[in-house]
Amino acid sequence: MQRGAERNRGRVSSDDSPPEATWVPGPIIIGAGPSGLAAAACLANVGIPSTVVEKSSCVGSLWQHRTYDRLRLHLPKQFCELPMLGFPEGFPKYPSKHQFLSYLEAYAAAFGIRPRFRTEVAAAEFDPAIGAWRVRTRGGGELASRWLVVATGENAEPLVPEFPGMTRFLGRVVHTCAYKSGADFVGQRVLVVGCGNSGMEVSLDLCRHGAKPHMVVRNTVHVLPREMMRMSTFGLTVALLRWLPLRLVDQFLCAVAHLMLGDTDRLGLRRPKTGPIALKNLTGKTPVLDAGALAQIKSGNIKVTRGVKEITPRGAKFIDGTEYDENNKRDVGVLDKEYKSKDAGVKKFIVDHFMVYKMVDVKEETLVINDDEGGAKACSAQ
Repeated sequence: MQRGAERNRGRVSSDDSPPEATWVPGPIIIGAGPSGLAAAACLANVGIPSTVVEKSSCVGSLWQHRTYDRLRLHLPKQFCELPMLGFPEGFPKYPSKHQFLSYLEAYAAAFGIRPRFRTEVAAAEFDPAIGAWRVRTRGGGELASRWLVVATGENAEPLVPEFPGMTRFLGRVVHTCAYKSGADFVGQRVLVVGCGNSGMEVSLDLCRHGAKPHMVVRNTVHVLPREMMRMSTFGLTVALLRWLPLRLVDQFLCAVAHLMLGDTDRLGLRRPKTGPIALKNLTGKTPVLDAGALAQIKSGNIKVTRGVKEITPRGAKFIDGTEYDENNKRDVGVLDKEYKSKDAGVKKFIVDHFMVYKMVDVKEETLVINDDEGGAKACSAQ
């Protein structure tokens, strides 16, 4: 279909879908998080308009509404800035959640990005009859464009897994998307399920607020110092990979981590046999960058256990035979950091040099991802 036809005809209809759809200029971008804003800015920079739709009422909604108060970027700011606009000079090396949000708002304003807020996408499909994508919203409207960019983030839908005995538990069950601060758990015993970057930081936050966290480590995990040799571990890794094969870089990272942190296996944090970068490339499982939790584990302020066998009314039984049920108290909060991945049901297509995504129906159970132990990314929240 010619672009002139698109300009001349603001609405389109076909036999297989609702009678009318509103054509929009340029691509439709779903999501006003970091990726969606970056895509819109890059398009605007070359004179291509776009339409950004966002189900929430603000940019960076996951950062705004579903993150804990102490969150900071895990990587130095130069690795997390969006295209064509860096962070303000006065920002620290690792900006806080609120600083990152202010940066996103300034970024949208600088490039004139005005998302259509409170617009939730119900379905998106390519219509070969008109050679364009039909994007249906919850309110009943429909947009049409030759290009579609899905930038909803891979960890947008929280998932609370079912452990045996969960329904009998008398304490609180809190997903980390609802966790804000350890101040809400002062003096309480809290079972944290997951030992990725978020699980470690939640445990540290609880510890610093006088709670008693027990952290469940279900899988092997690479724990690395956040900085090595006066450089960020991430920056050093990027530099080394320019000159050395991945295998040698992995060996170097593990050796330095052992020298700086000691044998984490003794703490219940078993290292995978595959190196941290190779594992990330192979499975998406991101190494943990220690921000202070390891010292609390070593001092015994954060307890580590292997896995949950079942949840009891006032605690939990673990696979090693121990039980977490001190004095029959009921103040145990169970936190978990799992999500359904929105990208698991997405197929990629290249159309006219634009990256677009076609949503496909997939059984819900195939969308389960433990992003805490299997791929939490700095700057990944929308």
